[in-house]
Amino acid sequence: MDFIVSSSNLLHHLQAVSKVISGKSKIAILDNFLFRVESGMLEITGSDLETTLITKLSLESSNADGIIAIDAKKILEIIRELPEQPLTFNIDLDSLKVEIVSATGKYSLMGQPGDDFPQIPLLRAEKTTSFVFPSDTLTKAISSAIFATADDTVRPIFNGIFVEILPSEVNFVATDAHKLVKYTRKDIKTGKEASFIFPKKPASIVKNILPKESVDVTLEFDEKNVIISFDNFKMICRLIEGNYPNYNSVIPQENPNKLVIDRLEMFSALKRVSIFSNQASSLVGLNITGNVLKIFAQDIDYSISGEEEIKCQYEGDDMLIGFKSIFLMEILANLNTTEVLIELSDPSRAGLIFPKENEDENEEILMLLMPMMIS
Repeated sequence: MDFIVSSSNLLHHLQAVSKVISGKSKIAILDNFLFRVESGMLEITGSDLETTLITKLSLESSNADGIIAIDAKKILEIIRELPEQPLTFNIDLDSLKVEIVSATGKYSLMGQPGDDFPQIPLLRAEKTTSFVFPSDTLTKAISSAIFATADDTVRPIFNGIFVEILPSEVNFVATDAHKLVKYTRKDIKTGKEASFIFPKKPASIVKNILPKESVDVTLEFDEKNVIISFDNFKMICRLIEGNYPNYNSVIPQENPNKLVIDRLEMFSALKRVSIFSNQASSLVGLNITGNVLKIFAQDIDYSISGEEEIKCQYEGDDMLIGFKSIFLMEILANLNTTEVLIELSDPSRAGLIFPKENEDENEEILMLLMPMMIS
């Protein structure tokens, strides 16, 4: 089996698929790319058993169809160092010898039988739900929520994004029990009700390989797996099993105290003042009086403290509330508007943070942060 392929095109697809390969698998075949040549196309597959990513690219020429597994690390190291040029692959499917011929060199390595590669799971047709998402919208949804996911071995349901499909909207929710993000799209109307928990690693991979120009992305899922397809990419991912908690129950509904403030100004002040917070708690206090927000922190153990005052717009009672500075800065960093709206009820209840103005009339972003006691 011989074929010719563009080195830069091949490298682009190999780098995308390599993000799935863990490199620490106990199953040796999973340290390989699966190459499948069929009808003038090269299909490349990578997997860690939990997630499988498949991509296709056109070949300049090929003389036969076939499959072979090739060491992922070695072939990436070879292709990465080559300038753009046609590469010729000469593969003996009987001996599994792979020869890569460039303009100036020749490289030989041994492959493994392609049939040893794990089979891709199939969705149960009677349990499958599907809908189409614009790629730029999906990128924004994942980017808005993924930072709030947890790394929790006890409660793995918090280690992914909860995708909640309702007849007239779709919600992307993530929480680590300290902070929560709810990203809503009003323009995706499926007429269905369904949900799944999308694990963090494949969600991050999808976000990074989605094209910058908008294309349609098809999501299909049953109770165990989700398939995400766009352009020449297809990802098959095992879902996190379990029932996601009722996140709406932790969102305070009555929040009469409303603060509007410049997002970057508040972020910068928090970054400076948090230097003086206790390293273990990272606690900062917010004291809101009139139209002035005072941010303060102290570490009694080292007798250090810091504070800054920022002008703001505030409607409500004077308020003294504490938050973990790292989490509050994460939330501000993941909003893109000039000003943010912070709604508060009392110092013992969660604060809600919104963009003052949404970039898109079809989206809603809510971020929640649990308070900390100020002694």
